[in-house]
Amino acid sequence: METVEYDVVVIGGGPAGENAAQYAVEGTDLTSVLIERELLGGECSYFACMPSKALLRPIAVADLTGDLDGVSTAHVAPKALLERRDYWVSDYSDSGQESWADGAGIAVVRGAARLTGDRTVTVTSAAGDVTVRARQAVIIATGSEASVPDVYADALPWDSRDATGVVDVPDRLVVVGGGVVACEAAIWMTALGSQVTLVVRDSRLLGRTEPFAGEAVLAGLRERGVTVHLDTEVSDVRRDAPAATGLGRIHGGVVTLTTTAGELEADELLLSIGRKPRLDDLGLDSVGLTREDVTGGRLPEWLHAVGDASGGPPLTHWGKHQARVVGARIAAAAKGDVAWEPDREAPVPQVVFSDPEVASVGMTEAEARDRGHDVVTTRVPTSSAAGTALLRDHVAGESQLVVDATTRLLLGATFVGPEAGELVHAATVAIVGDVPVHVLRHAVASYPTASELWLRLLEELPREFRTPAPPHPAG
Repeated sequence: METVEYDVVVIGGGPAGENAAQYAVEGTDLTSVLIERELLGGECSYFACMPSKALLRPIAVADLTGDLDGVSTAHVAPKALLERRDYWVSDYSDSGQESWADGAGIAVVRGAARLTGDRTVTVTSAAGDVTVRARQAVIIATGSEASVPDVYADALPWDSRDATGVVDVPDRLVVVGGGVVACEAAIWMTALGSQVTLVVRDSRLLGRTEPFAGEAVLAGLRERGVTVHLDTEVSDVRRDAPAATGLGRIHGGVVTLTTTAGELEADELLLSIGRKPRLDDLGLDSVGLTREDVTGGRLPEWLHAVGDASGGPPLTHWGKHQARVVGARIAAAAKGDVAWEPDREAPVPQVVFSDPEVASVGMTEAEARDRGHDVVTTRVPTSSAAGTALLRDHVAGESQLVVDATTRLLLGATFVGPEAGELVHAATVAIVGDVPVHVLRHAVASYPTASELWLRLLEELPREFRTPAPPHPAG
């Protein structure tokens, strides 16, 4: 068996793996390799973030023209919409990513990797097995995969890959789940011509956000003609002639679901109830580890996990941040240094490209209270700022800040409305930088832009929050 050595070995060539490999060797004499069994660029580039936003943006633009006076109404062209998706996923070719790795001086090995000893990885491919050894570190960046409970397995439901890679548009689509993928996919599948029904176990959509955000998205989906069943359980799933027909193809005959809302029939079923770290068949037992050790961060000093595989929030930007931190740590250690890091974990922002858009960072009001904070909240209609009111003729949604009443520091923020995602980074900076709200009031927002919403929110806080908080008593 051929054996090769690198300083840093990264299992998984998605965004987190690419960033880890780059940051671990940047500015050093170290070498790194990416081991990938599918496509370099990972889930985000081909099956998640990029194709979903490529599909959603034209729909949002068409919706906007239908809402604004003074412009002709645009309509979604399904064939052109899917062609745009294909362009942004490079027709599922990773040659561009391979060129990037080559230019960055990062080697690529194709195949399925498994740990076979300390700092040792065996890669299996059609060309045979290769042993790859790491002089410094091994990084697990294998991503995640859709959760498929047994009750659904025999029906061969679609997962998020099929939804973004849609080829056959089903006349009737049932989506099980009420999270980000379910809410976003319902929009583009409706625009492509499906009659969409959401089956949601919880009492609301987007259960990890503020309740008012889920309520706004629910209203937006129903306005599009999407049927939404909340508080609904699925007890049985049957399908006529299920068949593995390929990505985005209808996987067989009619699907019948038995639910607490009655029996539902569909031409296809999209299952969107969560994801799990992709850690099976990784050979963890060969080094005395379990998947719980990986997701719990209980790893030997030479082994690291980043991105979805680490068990953290399954978000590309969070995985890339983790990867940069771990990569810089490895590069510094090779020089006998210690990389600077903040003394606490950064808050994780998220944007849901629903209608209306939802962007949030930090704690919700309920989370803050559960963690013992005495909080003050301020909430205003998103349309209350001229900059947001000008974005559409009808602006849906509210926006809210959660502030610690003692320190007067921002704990969390949620924005619901047009282009909400462009507002959330300011909140992330304020939380990371411990900027008190009396200082934030002096960050002047340009008029008339959406950022003026910050002033509307800050003005609603108690007047005493316009000056520094009194010193906190010792003890």
